[in-house]
Amino acid sequence: MHRIEESELIINPDGSIFHLHLKPGEIAENVILVGDPGRVDMIASFFDEIDVRRSNREFVSCTGWYNNKRISVVATGIGTDNIDIVLNELDALVNVDFETRTVKTKLTQLNFVRIGTSGSLQQDIPVDTWLLSEKAIGFDGLLNFYANRNDVADAGFEQAFKEALDWNPQLTAPYVMDAGDELTKKLDGPQVVKGVTISAPGFYGPQGRVIRLGLADANINDKINAFRHNGYRVTNYEMECSAIYGLSALMGHRAATVCVIIANRLAGTYSKDYKSVVKELVKYVLKQLTM
Repeated sequence: MHRIEESELIINPDGSIFHLHLKPGEIAENVILVGDPGRVDMIASFFDEIDVRRSNREFVSCTGWYNNKRISVVATGIGTDNIDIVLNELDALVNVDFETRTVKTKLTQLNFVRIGTSGSLQQDIPVDTWLLSEKAIGFDGLLNFYANRNDVADAGFEQAFKEALDWNPQLTAPYVMDAGDELTKKLDGPQVVKGVTISAPGFYGPQGRVIRLGLADANINDKINAFRHNGYRVTNYEMECSAIYGLSALMGHRAATVCVIIANRLAGTYSKDYKSVVKELVKYVLKQLTM
């Protein structure tokens, strides 16, 4: 059995994993992911009981009980590079034996639900909407570093998207991933809009914003807005979803993302009180996950 070297999986002297500072047994099979470390305490405030609290850099974690079910919330910070850290380490916590440094023969499947904020790319999706990402398009290139990415990605969608946008070869190749069917069904509801989400590797230029620097493609958002494929359209931008979906698919986990639309890029509008809308979404996700 292959032993994972110390340089590849770093375990702290106290037995916790390198970045998250969590130990095996300290996370639940249902994991809520948030970008903002400050959002962990807000979500944990709804728990009936708290077992574990950990904090290192932007990686803040809490595990407890809600409606008689164990649940964890982990702050990832911003960006798919951080998602690469968080998902690999969460997977290792349940699927690697830290004593022998080998992958377990019986693997544990986790449920990851990202709760975040996002900007709408369609005028008919107003601010304060709850948007469930059926598919994610990665502008970040993370999944392209991993073997077997073609086995889990939607190749037809990728090709159609690159052709429609006349994709710049200097950019990383986009990848397209599906949400987990079971989680999507759990989180769907009359107050939820479903869509296709772009995960960008930045907030400004990669999402078509101009302050002082011009864009390599000044019309990219117009082309994205007009794109259609098999009944799908691109609905919103954020910065983590694609990597969560891609890594989860490769590792055998389930993943879904629900974001509050806090800005509409076409209408030029911004939510007046998005934090209260996020709190209502949190209560909804907790209820749906533990039914």
